[in-house]
Amino acid sequence: MKKRYIFLRCFFLLVLFATFVACASTPTRESTGEYVDDSVVTTKIKSLLLTDEFLKSFHISVKTYKGVVKLSGTVDSKKTIDKASQIASSVKGVKSVKNNLVVE
Repeated sequence: MKKRYIFLRCFFLLVLFATFVACASTPTRESTGEYVDDSVVTTKIKSLLLTDEFLKSFHISVKTYKGVVKLSGTVDSKKTIDKASQIASSVKGVKSVKNNLVVE
């Protein structure tokens, strides 16, 4: 009975350790919390872009990785690029904005 109790404790600690390691971030992969935070930031930016009368007619792609927002797509003017960048950087949780929008 005592061996079984020791085995169960070790097994539980091993599972707990594996859970923490699986959810940890690495330089190339986000942690679970970072992924959720980035998803919230992306959603906020997309909704702000869609509700803006000036920008809602353009297809602007938004991706967020560890707080860095990447905007891509085609727009009609430099003013549109600046407006999209301003909206993205105004969202809480954004560390920087990489603006890859192209004027056509």
